[in-house]
Amino acid sequence: MMDAMNPGKENIPLKINPELGRSIFGTNAQAYHQARPGYPARVFEILQTTCGADVDVFEIGPGTGQATEPLLDYGCRVTAIEPDERLAAFLDVRLKKHAARLTIDRHPFEDIELPAGSFELGIAAMSLHWLSPEIALAKAFRLLRSGGKWAMWWTVFGDPDDMDDFQRQTQSLFKKIGAQSFTPVAGWTPFALERDKRLAELEKASFTETVYEKVRWSPVLSTRQVLELTATFSPVARLPEIERVCFLDDIARIAEREFNGSVRRNFVTAIYTAHKP
Repeated sequence: MMDAMNPGKENIPLKINPELGRSIFGTNAQAYHQARPGYPARVFEILQTTCGADVDVFEIGPGTGQATEPLLDYGCRVTAIEPDERLAAFLDVRLKKHAARLTIDRHPFEDIELPAGSFELGIAAMSLHWLSPEIALAKAFRLLRSGGKWAMWWTVFGDPDDMDDFQRQTQSLFKKIGAQSFTPVAGWTPFALERDKRLAELEKASFTETVYEKVRWSPVLSTRQVLELTATFSPVARLPEIERVCFLDDIARIAEREFNGSVRRNFVTAIYTAHKP
């Protein structure tokens, strides 16, 4: 999901600098891994149906391996392209048991040199928005074999079409820090849910058989889980420490006072799949 900032101009989401986006999540890899929920099972059902198991996969921006590990468990051979050395090191240790089928490339995707037509599947989970989609998708297309598949997806932590009570009650807090992604406004759609734009980008890169699906899911989170997840959102993580602590204290008070420490959230995961002829 694209986090967005809005310093002083109403309803105009401003993207966070991509360089910051590529570095902020590795500050505490263990905390990030514990806080971020995995992806709904439907995502992996789609991957297995379209691509099968035991295939060669490249992954753009694996982070701590929430998509990487299930693919390895399915028997895939994965080249994980992670430019943040801290995240790459964490991934290396955490998935050591899969070392024979996991290669970690520590270069930015734009700079890697891999043979064209080497992979049957390419994926980007919660990462493509930190790159130029046009450049990244063209390169992804080249890396795939003829007949190869591509999948990209994002989870939006607050369904704009079905706002939950917690999101309503915390909107004003997120608005104060310019977190537009969590304070939906008329006329603006999160990056992940801009269906026509994302499909057009895939088609421009010469992909065919493009498919879009929204997966809605509603986890129940404890106050601790709410705080840990919220702390990983880039508009929150980039706050000065005192402001961040105060912000999270306010979030905790709402979770405890209004929801008794049991918060049902409405999330939506948008997944796009495509085919290389």
